[in-house]
Amino acid sequence: MSIHFNPRDITWLAFNERVLQEAMDENVPLHLRIRFLGIFSNNLDEFFRVRVAGLKRAMDFKEKVIAESFYQPPSKILQRITEIVIKQQQNFDKTWKKIQNEMADHKVFIKNAKNLTVLQKEFVRKYFDEVVESNVIPILLHENTSMPYLRDKSLYLGVAMRKKDWQYQSNYAIIEIPSRFVGRFVLLPTEDPMEKNVMLLEDVITFNLPHIFSYFGYDEFAANAFKVTKDAEMDLDNDIRTNFAEKIEKGLKNRRKGKPTRFVFDKDMDKALLEMLIRKLNLTKKDSIIPGGKIHNFKHFMDFPDVFEAFARPVERTSFTHPAFEHNERVTDVILKNDVLLTFPYHKYNPVIDLLREAAMDPDVKSIQITAYRLASSSKIINALIYAARNGKEVTVMLELQARFDEESNLEWKEMLEPEGINVLIGIPDKKVHAKLCVIKKRAHNKTIQYGFISTGNFNEKTARIYGDHLLMTSDRGVMADINKVFNVLKKPKEDYLSILKTCKSLMVCPQFMREKIVHHIDKEIDEAKAGRRAEIIVKANSVSDRALITKLYDAASAGVVVRTIVRGIYCVVNQKDFKEKIKGVSIVDEYLEHARVMYFYNKGAEDMYISSADWMTRNLDYRIEAAVKITNKDLKKELKDILDIQLKDNVKARILDKGLSNEYVRNGKEDCRSQIETYKYLKAKTKTK
Repeated sequence: MSIHFNPRDITWLAFNERVLQEAMDENVPLHLRIRFLGIFSNNLDEFFRVRVAGLKRAMDFKEKVIAESFYQPPSKILQRITEIVIKQQQNFDKTWKKIQNEMADHKVFIKNAKNLTVLQKEFVRKYFDEVVESNVIPILLHENTSMPYLRDKSLYLGVAMRKKDWQYQSNYAIIEIPSRFVGRFVLLPTEDPMEKNVMLLEDVITFNLPHIFSYFGYDEFAANAFKVTKDAEMDLDNDIRTNFAEKIEKGLKNRRKGKPTRFVFDKDMDKALLEMLIRKLNLTKKDSIIPGGKIHNFKHFMDFPDVFEAFARPVERTSFTHPAFEHNERVTDVILKNDVLLTFPYHKYNPVIDLLREAAMDPDVKSIQITAYRLASSSKIINALIYAARNGKEVTVMLELQARFDEESNLEWKEMLEPEGINVLIGIPDKKVHAKLCVIKKRAHNKTIQYGFISTGNFNEKTARIYGDHLLMTSDRGVMADINKVFNVLKKPKEDYLSILKTCKSLMVCPQFMREKIVHHIDKEIDEAKAGRRAEIIVKANSVSDRALITKLYDAASAGVVVRTIVRGIYCVVNQKDFKEKIKGVSIVDEYLEHARVMYFYNKGAEDMYISSADWMTRNLDYRIEAAVKITNKDLKKELKDILDIQLKDNVKARILDKGLSNEYVRNGKEDCRSQIETYKYLKAKTKTK
């Protein structure tokens, strides 16, 4: 049998097109459609910084050797990426144009340098003088000078300048848009109090170009935006004289020198200036050179000003307190009696923070151990841990310094925590720690009591408002014993640390052992299907790309196992001709980011259910410390299964993954089932019954 897989990067682009489709959907509130455009743009930036950069590096190797990792030769994938991205950019521009027309119906207008009223011109001049000018330093470009350093995440104006009496010659300059310091959007005064006018910072600067370059006497200006996306890979040196944190710091500095992976520009840019920029950036036809509209770095539009009429937020988008914590009992007392499953963002995140606050104040608590991957900017989690340390608790924080794009923030957290007496761990060489674990230990009445939590997502109270995740709060002895084993490995990494992790019984852990146990579960379902009995597997994840596990799913489908998947992003599965049961799947993109990882195996009616920090990707399963916990409480298992069934409804608003790479916006039923609203209603109904 010839086995096929979808290239992971092409399937990711299919996911991002689903984000764009949300922006195109007129049933989605206007301000959210603008936000989805921002999310689409931000996603694409990171894709080029990481995945496209990786493909370009892979081209330095023999394509036959590297193709197995990508499922196709990198050069062929890069060609497809460019074709898809250009088409998506065209749809993006059409969508943005349509949204602007709808904004006009709400009397919201984006003004540029050419359509300002007299009142607004005076405001823009004054705003530039008082707020912007000190942050603007133009760089003149000449043929015989090298290209200045360009920041990866910044937006630039390419400026062509000339005097009217010059027939041919133009001079050129670039200006970095200082949105990091000033903000991207400026609200303008209007004569009509019902009208809202918004101006982008680059247009404020464009309007003031005659003032900026007044010394040179130019009287004609053309300014167009562009940006450069760079390789974000962080190479860490092997200098034994530097510690790991110092290597991360050095790697961050080196990242700024990354090679360009994409050049996006206003298609109306002066041709001579465009050619000069491409030449000075050492770009070729093989690089992603993408013409676009007037506006770039659209990621800022995720925070577009609140200029629309008040949006009546549906009750279904309001987090509520889990029924277990509605009374005045301490969170600690509740979970010492029963396991509690929190489902975010439907349930409030408060119990997690309250549990740590209670531990910080409880005189019987002796220690707290927790992993941290991505933290909120003003983390209440960290604040509780600091106070626990000040109250004499032994606090250990596993801080992952290699969390992509959060390296700098986590280095700063390290600098903050260590002076407080907190033991900061930085993991195992060559392995990221992505597990979401916490164990609290107390000593009372001559007994040691342990409790804590394990999650599918980061311990971050801000993202918990918009990321769909599960978190199990428990005092199960087996779970706590296994979490302690993981921390013992992190505290004193040894060459034989895998032998310690192998003894975990209540957790499935990576590297290695989660993969083995998943395969064991799939094999059991295959045996049941071959015996003619019911066999079923459900996988919910952000990404499914691991070749070995996908092949096992193929084996299961061939044997007649019912396999269903809910995969938000990368999905390399392709239904094969000889499957007895076609693998069914959906990709749900909605207001909340689907982030949970869940595994379900029917297991002769025992229904084994796990929540996990790991995606079905080789990097997670073989090169990270990850953890999955088995849900044993019957009520919680049913609750989790019901949520999966809601998301797998035939009329769910989603992209049907078993249709291949088609991005058709699918509604199979008459009703437009938004599974997130249905999930809210389901969980809220359970609250009322309790």
